[in-house]
Amino acid sequence: MNLHQLAAKRRTLVVEGCDGVIRDRLLGSLAEHHGYAVSRAPRELPHLDPVRPYRDVLQQGGALAVDAHLVGELVYGPLRRGHSRVTWIQAFDFADALAERHGALVHVRAPVTVLEDRLAARGGPAADLPEIAAAVAAFESVLRTLAQHVPVVTVDETPLTGPGSGPSDLSVALPVSSLARRLPRIRSPVPLFAQPH
Repeated sequence: MNLHQLAAKRRTLVVEGCDGVIRDRLLGSLAEHHGYAVSRAPRELPHLDPVRPYRDVLQQGGALAVDAHLVGELVYGPLRRGHSRVTWIQAFDFADALAERHGALVHVRAPVTVLEDRLAARGGPAADLPEIAAAVAAFESVLRTLAQHVPVVTVDETPLTGPGSGPSDLSVALPVSSLARRLPRIRSPVPLFAQPH
């Protein structure tokens, strides 16, 4: 499946990826070549209803591409704070609403070494670099779980940067959603520590 086919099948695309992944090329291509309106969700989520900005975005009409951080909160919340501000119930409700809008989650990924280089170039402290591999694995796990509710497509960032890789040539993996097989239960990538009694 290429970008044209994806854009023809899906009215709403919510674009996610690890810190350091470049999503702007994909969003720009969707806007320029396919007429998608691009919306950027806020990085800071409201405390009482962290999914509200995403539900509000889905109220817009027409073809919509959203630069999102909802899956990022499910990944980085446990890694950095020990918990996510977004519950699984809220994430599943959003995924169901996205599916009802004929949408899909788009996972943009890049190799761990590329992400390490980019984050280091941005001045990220060395202590933050070891979490990248855990975040990459957690993104895969979270998206496998959400694929039970909404189609998930994976885009490797590499084709976006190669010569002659125009928007029509962008390779997109087929949705990973399959209700025929049971997916493993997702576990937090952060080890649990015994609570003092």
